[in-house]
Amino acid sequence: MNGKSPPRANVRAGTSLREERLFTPRFFVMCLFTFTVFLSAFQLFPTAPFRVMDLGGTKFTAGLFLGFLTYASALSAPVTGGLADRLGRRRMLLICSVAQIFFAVGYGVSTNVEVPLVLVVFHGLFWSGLLSASSAYISDIIPPHRRAEGIGYWGMSSILAIAAAPPLGLWLYEFGWGWVCASIALLNLLMACVAFLLPEPDRQFRVTLTLPRFRDLIEWRVLGLSGALFLYAVGHGGITSFAAVYARALDIHPAGLFFSVMAVVILVTRPFSGVLADRIGHRRIFLPCLGLIFLGILLLAVGSSASMLVVAAIVYGVGVGNTYPAYSAYIIQHVPENRRGAAFGSVLSAFDTGIGSGSMVTGLLIEQYGFAVAFGFAAALAGFAIPYFLVAERKLGFASEHNRPGGTLRAG
Repeated sequence: MNGKSPPRANVRAGTSLREERLFTPRFFVMCLFTFTVFLSAFQLFPTAPFRVMDLGGTKFTAGLFLGFLTYASALSAPVTGGLADRLGRRRMLLICSVAQIFFAVGYGVSTNVEVPLVLVVFHGLFWSGLLSASSAYISDIIPPHRRAEGIGYWGMSSILAIAAAPPLGLWLYEFGWGWVCASIALLNLLMACVAFLLPEPDRQFRVTLTLPRFRDLIEWRVLGLSGALFLYAVGHGGITSFAAVYARALDIHPAGLFFSVMAVVILVTRPFSGVLADRIGHRRIFLPCLGLIFLGILLLAVGSSASMLVVAAIVYGVGVGNTYPAYSAYIIQHVPENRRGAAFGSVLSAFDTGIGSGSMVTGLLIEQYGFAVAFGFAAALAGFAIPYFLVAERKLGFASEHNRPGGTLRAG
């Protein structure tokens, strides 16, 4: 035994210990970054429709603001996610954060309806890049055997921001639209500073600035498998837009009861579901959660009392709150490290398309046939998510990769 062996053993042991740590300074910085991202965005989303109407737009025109952003984000996400792989996750976060400062200024100085509706389309492109790159970045720094747990904890930062941002944005709007845009611009400046200070994750592939082919940017298998997310996201979009309206129609107070219960359920269950998913398998959490989403929407469709609304929110909250961490961890196992941005872009594309479509379709069905039919239709679509996933998993070759050593593909 030579004198060099012990140091090598110590290095390996130290490396192993470092890789097993989940709660690192960089992890908490990314939680702060994500909290700031959603605190900024969800000040804008509920206040922008009021601004559009103040400028002379109709309620339909006001609804186009979020619709344009959602579809622009959904359609561009597979490409912007792929660009994050080529340019680097940190660089993408920095570019998108700086771009959103200019969008905030543009919204602030606009004096007609057309300008915000044009700007928000381009805003959606950078929004998708921000979400795809941040998801890929966090997946790079989470230990492989704690992925669902880590993504679950990281996702709670966005949930907390979404809970705090709308009241803050509406309060600032009372002082004027300029205050809302100034707050958004400052938060995006903070995001840019954080992104600038973040190191690029250590990865086993090189960032390249060469112009890629369009087909190489998109992770087509993940996009196909994520059709399961689209099926339940249709219902999620409808619930997000109309659950409070439904409660008010039933004379249930407060109107936001469904969302309050759902948020509490998500915050309580997510830490446990992530640990469990990492231990017993991500599919074994993901598939039952899809079933709970279906059941929750169905209970909402047939319920007509506050107690039924609470039960539906509990069931739905357990399902929808724990689906994304398990699915994300599952996806990471089946794509190379240098394709994670593209993979998360495909996931975002399917989910956002479902939300945007669900909001519009649910509104039309409610107007024509009532809430029960609209939510019943959403439940039926969500019910197809499990069989779709099982078939797509087999057809696209994911099922054959379950036993791959290490659980993660490597870049060639």
